[in-house]
Parts: sequence; structure tokens; C-alpha cells
Amino acid sequence: MNMVLKNKIFLAPMAGITDAPMRRIVYEEAGADIGFVSEMVAVNAISYKNAKTYRIADVRDEPYPVIVQLMGSDPVLFENAAKLVVDLGACGIDINMGCPVRKIISAGAGSVLMTDEKKASQIIEATVRATALPVSVKFRKGFDNENVNAVSFAKMCENSGASFITVHGRTKTQGYSGTADWDIIQAVKESVKIPVVGNGDVATPQDAQKMFNQTGVDAVMVGRAALGNPWVLKDMSLFLKHEPSAPVSIKKIYQTLLRHVQYLKDYYGAKIALGLSRKYVCWYCKKLFDAKKFREKYMKITDFDFALKEIESYFQTQISGEIK
Repeated sequence: MNMVLKNKIFLAPMAGITDAPMRRIVYEEAGADIGFVSEMVAVNAISYKNAKTYRIADVRDEPYPVIVQLMGSDPVLFENAAKLVVDLGACGIDINMGCPVRKIISAGAGSVLMTDEKKASQIIEATVRATALPVSVKFRKGFDNENVNAVSFAKMCENSGASFITVHGRTKTQGYSGTADWDIIQAVKESVKIPVVGNGDVATPQDAQKMFNQTGVDAVMVGRAALGNPWVLKDMSLFLKHEPSAPVSIKKIYQTLLRHVQYLKDYYGAKIALGLSRKYVCWYCKKLFDAKKFREKYMKITDFDFALKEIESYFQTQISGEIK
């Protein structure tokens, strides 16, 4: 609970995106005001010591607190996984009950748990029993428009021992389309005593302030707006403190992208890093001149060192143009 009161802004957990390199970049660019939640960790995989999953959950080397997010459908496996992530450096545990992906839903996990509050409660209680760490739950407005149960679900989470909750103002069937319903987030906040984090359509500092004002939440969570723009989180933090923020130069974008790609290499190795870097190149360059042509060229690169040279070549042209 104290973590929510300390951090007013959280980087949202996004599978395949908010890994250790991404968290490191955000921390370096946005500072200690930002709260971090890991990519989701499958409780069955970590309980069986799957190497890839184990590594995702291992946050011991990160110099900032990281909440580890668990995903699954078996209370016993949640209990086992909770004990493991304590030893792997987690400062808290978040339970994913909001993922709308079909593969997760078909496994009885993610947002489908919103249709079975009894089972969801058993999972939360088992996790709380297993650890002294704060346990949070991330969920949605409801499964679909005919089953909007965020308020009752929030009360269940509180009664089951959750320290705080995060609410995404869309249903499972909406996925990430349409507009997030901040009224339901406000209704959830008014229905429980534990802290509430609001999620959905927070893309600018003004959005963050508006969500605080409109819903009364204790913190906001930012996802897609941070892709290729880790500075937006710092801008939000400064805006909430009524402090000015500086515009980001093309040189700064270049330096940050280059560092991000290097962190990917350090963490995954050159081959995997090259593949992952393609989406980051797209995000960091999306508002720059001639970005489409550069992206198309970058997608065809098969050598990591050559990729770095192409990034340098593209940005040197951009930087020269900015100076002129």
C-alpha cells in the first residue's frame, strides 16, 4: 500500500515490452517517481522453474523496486509462485485478472477470472497467505458490456486481502479499442478503502491530472503512451508537481534509442536484441522526418552492428536538420 502512496505514476505491465531493458530506460529517463510492474509471469511456468519465465521474474539486479505480476488460474500454483518471487527480489506481487488475449483467456486466466469472483478470491487469498509482500490485483471494467462488475470485483479484492487494485476502464471485449470509461474507475475508487490505480487513456500530463481530478484515484498507470516516449512519464510527474518540463531533442531520442538497443543486447544477446529492436525503432522514430523509409530499411537488417550504424546514420541527418 505504501508503494502506491509513494508512486503516483506507474509504468503498465505489457507482455514482451516492459522487460528489464525497458524498465531501466524509463528509470534513467523518468527517475524514482515511477512505479514498475514486470511483464506477466505464468505461475505454472515459474513453479516448474522454466528458465525463460524464471528470468522474467528475477528482478534482484534492478536498482529500483519492481512489483512482479503473476498470471494463471490455479490458487495452489499462485501460492508457490508467490514464495518464489519473494526470493527473486519482488517488492510486491500483482495478480493479472485483466489480460484480454485469447490464449490467456482459454487457459482460464486473465480477464476471464472476472466472471468467477469465487475463484478469483481464492487466488488472491492464496497469494496473500504465501507472502508478507503487498499483493495487488489488476482487472478491467468487466468481461463485456453485459457483465460490468468492476465495483463488486473491487470489493471482493479488498475483502480477499489485496493491498491495492488497478482498474483498466475497458471491458475484455473492447481490448484496447474505444474509449476507457473513467466513470467506472471513479465508482471503484468510491467503493473501497484500499488505494486504487487508474488505467486507460492516460497519454499526456494533462490526461494524468484530469484522471486524478475526475476519479480521485491514488495513482495512474501509463502503457502505450510510453512506447518510444519514456519522457512522458517524467513530464507527468513534473506536471503534477507544477514544475516545467523541457522538450526532448532529436539528439536525446537518438541517444536513448541507442542505449535501449544496447541494453537489449546485454540482456538477450545480439540476435534476439536485433529482432526486438525493430519495434522500438518504430516507436522512437514515429514522429521524425522520413521515418517510414528508415523503418522499412531497418526491418531488413540482419546484422546487429550494421543496425547500430544505420541508426547513427539516420539520426545524424535528423540532428543536422534540427540544428539548422
